[in-house]
Amino acid sequence: MVKEKEYIATRTNYLPYGKQWVDDEDIETVISILKGDYLTTGPAIQNFEQSIAEYTGSKYAVSFSSGTAALHGACHVAGIGGGDEVITTPMTFAASANCILYQGATPVFADIDEKTYNIDIDKIAEKITENTKAIIPVHFTGQPVDLDELHALAAEHNLIVIEDAAHALGATYKGKPVGGLSAMTMFSFHPVKHITTGEGGVITTNNEEYYKKLIQFRSHGITREKELLQDDDHGPWYYEMQFLGFNYRMTDIQAALGISQLKKSAFFLKQREDIAEKYNQAFSDLPEIKIPFQATMRQSSWHLYIIRLDLLKLTASRKIVFEDLQKQNIGVNVHYIPVHTLPYYQELGYKRGSLPIAEELYEEVISLPIFPKMTEKDVEDVVAAVRNTIIRYTR
Repeated sequence: MVKEKEYIATRTNYLPYGKQWVDDEDIETVISILKGDYLTTGPAIQNFEQSIAEYTGSKYAVSFSSGTAALHGACHVAGIGGGDEVITTPMTFAASANCILYQGATPVFADIDEKTYNIDIDKIAEKITENTKAIIPVHFTGQPVDLDELHALAAEHNLIVIEDAAHALGATYKGKPVGGLSAMTMFSFHPVKHITTGEGGVITTNNEEYYKKLIQFRSHGITREKELLQDDDHGPWYYEMQFLGFNYRMTDIQAALGISQLKKSAFFLKQREDIAEKYNQAFSDLPEIKIPFQATMRQSSWHLYIIRLDLLKLTASRKIVFEDLQKQNIGVNVHYIPVHTLPYYQELGYKRGSLPIAEELYEEVISLPIFPKMTEKDVEDVVAAVRNTIIRYTR
């Protein structure tokens, strides 16, 4: 093991794995809302939703207070409930499965593809039962799953596909933007994502019925729309609560920030692509690590850049390599702890060892910093730290 005194930090400041880009234009846009008449649900919401729908090639977009809330809304309007099963991936943030539990349904985990780390379509097929209602694939790191194959399987079994595209704003599948290709698609606007609204999420869809129900769901199940009212209209004040919804509304403050951020999305994507390409070139000659595999006809949005360690070729564990990089002020991370291994899911009866490909991947991956504000020097520091650390521990 390398001694503490042998660690040489190449940076004097800490570089996080992800960080938002908020500029003066964003700030001025938010200030204009604060000086205006609407702070909660006003015209900025509608403008933001329209902009997202156009960007993703979908007919409709409905904003939510978070990506998790958006997924919950999608599960609700899809009719998922008690007794239903929904298949998803274990290699994701807990929200992808939690949204199923919120509806009283059962998450069913299918293992991942060894190359892309996305959910394996063949493994999904093995998990389908008469209780299966939907599939929630996750575009892990920003690389789309094989949607043609997935849609064919879903159609064969009459299943609803809800894409978790929290990582994939700006990604494309066979030249088409992610967002208008399935029954519903969720995007997240957390600060480390491609654009941010502080917190926030959205569901895109081409289904008008889903669209209307999503709008109700995010506001307590309440509607004022005359064509949806069950009783005679008593006057302009009249509204009805028609089912149990939630207060999941985004604010105009957030939406205004999102509108401003979306204008920079092409630039943000290009920055991420450039950083990923530099990493690919810098690490391609290191047999001790595996760089991300990219499938044909799929353009990743590069939310994450993950290296996979070949631990048989190293004298150190992933933990030691991880800590070494952090001590050099490189803000590495790990994505993700497989959901089925988390304590709460263990209490529900999910078993370790049941999804071996995902579990093995978890033990070997490290996420490197990748975000638009990174400078050339930042990228060089990451490359130097990774190369030096890997070489130091090579057998």
